[in-house]
Amino acid sequence: MIPDTVVFDLETQNFFSDPEVGWFNYEALRISALGVYSYARDEYFCFEESELPRAADLFRASRLLVGFSSNRYDIPVLNRYFQKLDPPLNLFHKERLDLLDEIELVTGRRVSLDRLALANLGEGKSGHGSDAARLFREGKLEELKSYCLKDVELTRRLYEQYRDRKFFFIPNRETGENERVEFLRNLFADASA
Repeated sequence: MIPDTVVFDLETQNFFSDPEVGWFNYEALRISALGVYSYARDEYFCFEESELPRAADLFRASRLLVGFSSNRYDIPVLNRYFQKLDPPLNLFHKERLDLLDEIELVTGRRVSLDRLALANLGEGKSGHGSDAARLFREGKLEELKSYCLKDVELTRRLYEQYRDRKFFFIPNRETGENERVEFLRNLFADASA
């Protein structure tokens, strides 16, 4: 089997800003939905918290994990779950491409997934992260999964632009105009297409 490239995003039931959680307390965050796209299978998946052991199989088979702000948020949250499996899976030992990290490395600035997608794909996110927590609290799991998978789809399409064209249009905060930003390094050029 060819090692997979996995694009993913997760939503949580709670936030760092919640009084019972506290800032950067990853241990207190609980996953509500994990969206995944597998290039090897050419398929999208969405897992609820109780289904995360099944999701781990996709991550075990991957060579590259692709996300947006994933090194700061998604990886630490998901890794906590995967470390409890038998055998444990440590996502920090996997090759990772965080698109936001790449942008920040080149520009010194951060940009939201919504603004980046609008500038490069002509469409934005279907909602906001706080919408995801509300949908979970209201028991609207299918809407939550749809929201999560939309973020995965946008991240996948942005990754393909990064991989194939090696540039993004980044909105300038002051002028509102899009600036073309080139990425000279292409560490993952041989990743699954």
